[in-house]
Amino acid sequence: MKPLPRQIISSLILSTLYCSSCLVAQNPIEGSLKSFLGEPKMEMQQVFKDQRFPNVVVTLDGTVVVTWGSKTVMARRSEDGGKTWGPEIKIADPGFHGGGTTVDEATGDILAFVEAHHPPAKIALYRSRDDGKTWQQDATKFSADSKGNQPSMHMNEHGITLRHGKHKGRLIRPSRYYGEKNDRSEWPNHYTNAIFSDDGGKTWKTSDPFPENGTGEATISELSDGQLYYNSRVHWQARPKNTRRRSAISEDGGQTWKDWKIVEILPDGHQHRSYGCMGGLVRLPVDGKDVLIFSNIDTSKATRERGTVWASFDGGQTWPVKRLVYQGKSAYSSLNAGRPGTSSEGWIFLHFEGGPQGGSQVARFNLAWILDGDLTGDGTVPQDLE
Repeated sequence: MKPLPRQIISSLILSTLYCSSCLVAQNPIEGSLKSFLGEPKMEMQQVFKDQRFPNVVVTLDGTVVVTWGSKTVMARRSEDGGKTWGPEIKIADPGFHGGGTTVDEATGDILAFVEAHHPPAKIALYRSRDDGKTWQQDATKFSADSKGNQPSMHMNEHGITLRHGKHKGRLIRPSRYYGEKNDRSEWPNHYTNAIFSDDGGKTWKTSDPFPENGTGEATISELSDGQLYYNSRVHWQARPKNTRRRSAISEDGGQTWKDWKIVEILPDGHQHRSYGCMGGLVRLPVDGKDVLIFSNIDTSKATRERGTVWASFDGGQTWPVKRLVYQGKSAYSSLNAGRPGTSSEGWIFLHFEGGPQGGSQVARFNLAWILDGDLTGDGTVPQDLE
């Protein structure tokens, strides 16, 4: 048998080194719920000291990457499931974090969205091909929505890669139309939507608007049947029950949204303000189950405090249990979950503004810890979670 030519050998070595699909083969995308149960666990530590605007994602090999920044957009990495954190890594300076950091599960790339300043503003896409260690600005194009409006990124929850149906592999993240500016007179014109890409982030289309105006700062999760669950903040004091969250679904990969409703059980920031607060959302990576975790503040006082998480076991139809994460100052938050077969497995990661030292904190905990919280009366916790 003849030996392989040197160029083919080199090509095979390179593809092995750089092919992130190999990571998918080693670590399944979804596993069992058992890893999130067991003994209740919860730990918290500061990760950034100043600025604002949190996001958190977990890469294909389990590295937890937190992003942050209202003047300079930064990242930090944890390779041991959130136990310890590496140094700050600069993504863009100057820059205004657009939220919606996204892991492309087809390639392993991480995408971070940066606006030049508070929106409306010019948008840049930064890409990391090495698990968040380095970042480079990448050429991209955003298309307007059906109303002819360009999307704004600020300040939404992380994006996702779709795993089911004919749109499998699509990247999608929440976005919004900001009107001419962030002003009460413009709030009736604001609405949330989403941007999606079928070419790895080179080009992005913008979905139809969310069915209710006056919304902004949203979240998206894909359910096990391929439907998308969308949950949004309210940003207009004239809307009914403006301190409660909104939801809708998509059955076409995030191009359109329907069946919007007020989520009575989920508060949207404190209850003495004319607009809400950015919240976090993640579906646990569990095969065939739709366990969602939501985060926001839960207080009757006129201050942003009491960061709290809620759990749903039916894809957002009910939220039967909640648990307080931090009693004191708390504001914007982002959620993600560990990946099977990695050091992050079994952990839920909450990156939020506030905490005992200020700046931002990462709390990591498991589902068992949430289950020791308070019942809300909205549905029931399943008897056999496994």
